[in-house]
Amino acid sequence: MGEILNLNTIHDYNVFLGLETLNPLVSFVDLSRVEVLVHRRKCFNFYGIFLKEKIHGPLVYGRSKYDYQEGTLVFVAPGQVAGIDDDGETIHPQGYALLFHPDLIRGTSLARRMKEYTFFSYEVNEALHMSERERQTVFNCFGEIEEELQHTIDKHSRSIIVSNIEVLLNHCLRFYDRQFATREAINSDVLTRFETLLDGYFDTEKPVELGLPSVAWCADQLHFSANYFGDLVKKQTGKSAIEYIHLAIINKVKDRLLETNKTVSEIAYETGFQYPHHLSRLFKKVAGCTPNEYRNSIVRGGISESR
Repeated sequence: MGEILNLNTIHDYNVFLGLETLNPLVSFVDLSRVEVLVHRRKCFNFYGIFLKEKIHGPLVYGRSKYDYQEGTLVFVAPGQVAGIDDDGETIHPQGYALLFHPDLIRGTSLARRMKEYTFFSYEVNEALHMSERERQTVFNCFGEIEEELQHTIDKHSRSIIVSNIEVLLNHCLRFYDRQFATREAINSDVLTRFETLLDGYFDTEKPVELGLPSVAWCADQLHFSANYFGDLVKKQTGKSAIEYIHLAIINKVKDRLLETNKTVSEIAYETGFQYPHHLSRLFKKVAGCTPNEYRNSIVRGGISESR
């Protein structure tokens, strides 16, 4: 495995590409202007938005193939590693890159909203595949930023650039909502696999060995990043992934309360809870009653439908 190139500043990235730095905190790059580039794995210490062009053949997204073959957006957050090792091959890249350092947005409303743009933590195979109309919208945003970078830096430069970046990211939120919606059939299959995964989890020794299933564990088993998987579940069900997991856990506990004579403590340990009172607390939150109240009410035949 080759050495990772650390890119700490926007200037570092521009030097890597052999380009001039117009602003130390932000850069817009037309990659077709880069004469030649070698493969390198790079650790980015700033945000990057890459529009990939000239893609030939179908794109693989997860385990499926999709129709958007050009205009693919990939998002990189500070601390992430991207690229491949140098294999001696030189490439002539096609596409565009927008890079901005966290210091550019520090103290702004955009900085406070960055956690909403969860796609910065998606995997590359969960990229945004745009329609031609969406692609043009992105180009318009890129154009506004590129034009501003051509001006001499003054007291207005930062606010104008940050505002345009925020507009771009808000459009990307909309585009991802569209992507989730247009792939509903595929996403429904993911939910089915999610349910099967959770159901099978409690039929093994995993609860004792690993504890309760986490969102990160489920996402990894289904070959998604945790953020993308969480967003997918939320868009499809209206529930967060952890809420979905909690519901599955409580349903499994309900089964064991009625199908066995085991105590609540025994059921808690065998389903992955570290302490029995953790089960009781979650059960009360999800089902509206304690485990023993649920068991006794069913035996008496008086439990409400909502439980």
